[in-house]
Order: sequence, then structure tokens, then C-alpha cells
Amino acid sequence: MDVTYRPPRHSELADCALVWYSAVDDYMARLGRPLPPPYLDPLLTLLEHLLVTDPERFLVAVRPAGPGGAPGREQVVGFGIAVQREHVWFLSQLYVLPHEQAHGIGRALLTQILPALPSQPVGDSSGASTQPTGSTLGGSGTTDLRHGVLSMCTDSVQPVSNGLYARYGVVPRVPVFNLVGTPNPSAVSRLPAGIEAVAFGRSDPSGAIESIDRAVLGYAHAVDHAYLQTTGRTGLVYRSDDGEPVGYGYSSEAGRFGPVALLDETLTAPVLGHLMNAIRPRGATTVWVPGANDRAMVALLRAGLRIEGFPALLCWTRPFAQFDRYLPASLALL
Repeated sequence: MDVTYRPPRHSELADCALVWYSAVDDYMARLGRPLPPPYLDPLLTLLEHLLVTDPERFLVAVRPAGPGGAPGREQVVGFGIAVQREHVWFLSQLYVLPHEQAHGIGRALLTQILPALPSQPVGDSSGASTQPTGSTLGGSGTTDLRHGVLSMCTDSVQPVSNGLYARYGVVPRVPVFNLVGTPNPSAVSRLPAGIEAVAFGRSDPSGAIESIDRAVLGYAHAVDHAYLQTTGRTGLVYRSDDGEPVGYGYSSEAGRFGPVALLDETLTAPVLGHLMNAIRPRGATTVWVPGANDRAMVALLRAGLRIEGFPALLCWTRPFAQFDRYLPASLALL
């Protein structure tokens, strides 16, 4: 009863990052795979970005500090944040400290950052709708929630959490595999004649990136492209010889690969090979590959990467993207 839910202060983002580390390290340790010592700068950068773009969908759960704490000081025990990109709502983060779990804090955070909930969970005997209802989704304007999408990416080793999300219609649909290694671009086919790659900046004056995103993801998200380039990723747009865009991709010297979106799936292997050759990482490369994108999986395995750990799960209330032609930037931001 002493838990309060409210928007975070900027100074509490580091506390949120530590909640993430504690929660993930706890269940990974139970699987015999504890995390290395934390390096939280990339996560802090992401949280700062999402606090700017989606402040109304970022909540922390706080308790009064224990004995010995400063008067009036609160402790962050959990947090949740979602992003709204046009008609698609995506749960980016939802974590609770290990000793605070199983007390309903995660469920409370989820219900408060969802755009709306059915009157009963999906499958309830009352016959409630399987889709949320309401009038607005935020983001780019007013949208009927009945035509919106709820989505997220979860860990496959968290059946309790996945069951909670699925009760509201956000059902696991596609596995996502983490591929890691030092790539050998020569093992992958080259770009065919008539396809050229051009680096692009934070803006999209020709509208090429927006048109690709709408065709592959179902929505545009220029704010996230600008964010990706502040994190050291370089974006390349691929065009045919008549100037028409056929896809884009990101990579970085730090080995962070993606997102990659293609209008023509037959270009998957050549584009991945070009990205790996054009932007050579200083160490290993890590890529998240949806199981539906078989062409990317085959190309990256042939280039020397290997599947690492257990898969994540892409979940949604209804289809919204062509994941056979897409590689996400991470599990926290499509």
C-alpha cells in the first residue's frame, strides 16, 4: 500500500537502469548465466530518449526510503515505459526489483501505461472485447484504439510475464534470436549491379526512410532514427539505378547492428554483407533476427555469427509489420 506510481525525475533514470540490471541479473543467475558487471550508459541514453518522446508513458514505482534514508526520499522499486508510434503501442521496458516482485507492482505499472484496457482480461467469461477501446493513442494524433496495435518483445524464459501480457491479447507470435560474432562479409553475396548505398543524416528530406518504414513496419518513426545516430550508428539507404529507395540499414563500429528494413527480400543477404563490409566493428557484432526473416538468419550464420542464448518473443494483438524483411535495433525499440 505504500507504493506510489508517478512519472520519473530525470535524476531517477540511473535508478531505473539499476532496477533493470538487478531484475535481469537475478533471473539470468537462476539460469546459470549471470550478467557481467554493469555498463549502463547505453541504457541511460535510451531511457533519456524515451523520456523525451513518451513522457506520459513512463512511470516509476517508488516506496519511501527505509530506515536511515533521508526524510522524504523515495526508492525506485520498479519502472515501465512504452512508446507510441502512430497506431502502434510498444512496451519498451517493464522491470521490478527481485525482492519486490510477486506483489502486483509489475501488473500495476502495465495497466497504467497501456493506452486502455478491456473491462475484463481476454478470455474472461463476461465476453469482453479482445481489443482495447478508447478514443486516443497519442503520438501523431487521434486514433481509434480499436484499430491500434499493442506490441512488445519479451523473454521466452519468463512464462508468468508472458501469460500476463497474453491475457490482454498481446500474444507471443515470432521468436527473435540474438546472433553474435565477428562477421566475414566475403562469405555473403555482394550488392547486385544497379543498387547503390548512400549514407543519410538525421533528417529525411526525400522521404525515403519514411516510405520504407511505412511499407515494412507500418508506421514512420523519424524521432528514433535521429536517436540511433546519436548512439554512433551509421545509416545507409539503398537505391536502385532509377533512384527509387529499396531499403536501409544501420551498423556501428561498436558492433551494434540494425535496424534493417528492405522492400525487396531478395536483397537481404547482399545488403547485410555490404553493411558488414562498409562499417567494420572494432570487435564482435550483435544482431537481433526475427525467426520469420530466414534470409537474414542464413546469411548471418554463413558470415560466421552464431546464435547466443535463448530467443526472445515478439508479441502483438494483431499483425502490423513485415518481420521477414526487418531486423530491429534492439528488443526495447523497434
